[in-house]
Amino acid sequence: MIPKAELHCHLEGSIPPKLALELARRNNIELPDGMFDARGHYVWRDFLSFLDAYDRVCRALKTARDFGEVMYAYLKDAAAEGAVYVEMFCSPERPKALGIGYDAWLSALEDGIDRARRDFAIEGRIIVVCIRHLGPERALALVEAMVAQPHPYVVGFGMGGDEAKFSPVDFAPAFRMAHSHGYGCTIHAGEVRGPESVWASIRDLPVARIGHGVRSAEDPRLLEELARRGTVLEVCPGSNVALGLYRDRDEHPLHRLIAAGVRVTLGSDDPPFFHTTLGTEYDQAGLDPQALRRITRTAIEASFADEETKQRLLKGVSA
Repeated sequence: MIPKAELHCHLEGSIPPKLALELARRNNIELPDGMFDARGHYVWRDFLSFLDAYDRVCRALKTARDFGEVMYAYLKDAAAEGAVYVEMFCSPERPKALGIGYDAWLSALEDGIDRARRDFAIEGRIIVVCIRHLGPERALALVEAMVAQPHPYVVGFGMGGDEAKFSPVDFAPAFRMAHSHGYGCTIHAGEVRGPESVWASIRDLPVARIGHGVRSAEDPRLLEELARRGTVLEVCPGSNVALGLYRDRDEHPLHRLIAAGVRVTLGSDDPPFFHTTLGTEYDQAGLDPQALRRITRTAIEASFADEETKQRLLKGVSA
C-alpha cells in the first residue's frame, strides 16, 4: 500500500452518516428530516444545498468530546487506507457557538489525535481556520486567541468559506500575525473563483499553500509563478467534480498542473458528502505508484509539522 498524507480535509465535513446518527442519539438531538437518502448517504443537489446539508450534519455535535471523536474516527479510517499524516481544518466558530471553550475544544482534538497515534500509528495536526464570510475582524480575533494559547498540535492558520466575500488583502493582518508567530498559512482560493483569486492570495498574504487552486490551470502565467515560488496546491479532484467544477476526473486539471511543474497534493475535502476518501483520491488520480509517492513526499514536505516529524515520516516514503 502506498503511504499517503493529506493536507486538505475539514473536521465537520469528515463526519460519516453513521457517526452523525450515533452522536445525535447520544446527545438526544433529533436530526432534520430528509438528511439521508435510501442508501444512507447525505442528500444535497448543488453548492448551496451542500452548505445546508453540512450545517445540518453539524447539529449532531454538542460537546467537546464529540469533536475529539470525529477527529479520531477520521484518522482511524485514513490510517486504514495507508495515511501516515493528516492536517485537519478545524474552525473554533462552531464549538464557540455551542458554548465550548477554546481550551476544551483543543484538548478534545488532542485526545483524538493521541488515541489515533497510539492505535493506528498515524500523525494528526490541526490547521485553525477562519470563515471568510464572517469577516476580517473575526479572523483577527481568532488568530489573537490562537497565538495567546499555543498548542503543539496547532501548526497552521487558514481560511475557508465563500470566496466571493471580501478580498484576501482584507485578511492580511490576521495572516501576518499568524505567520509572524511561526504558523504556516494556507487559504482556499481558485476553486469557485478564477485565477485572480489565487493571484491576490499569493500577492497579498504570506501563504505557502493554496487550498484547491485548480483554476490556476486557466492562466499559464500563474502556473509559471506557482512553479517558480514552489507554492503547493491542495488539490481535491473528487470534491471539484462533485460540486460541478468539472464534468469528470478526466476533465480535471490535476495532470496539467503537474505537467506545468506545480507542486500538488491530494485531499478528500469533505469526504462523505462527495462519496470519496483519501484512498479513492490516490486510486483515481491516474498516476503511477512513483508519482503517487512523490505526491505523498510533497504533502509531508509542505506540511506545517515540525522538522523532526517531517524527517521521520519521509523515511517511510521512497520516491
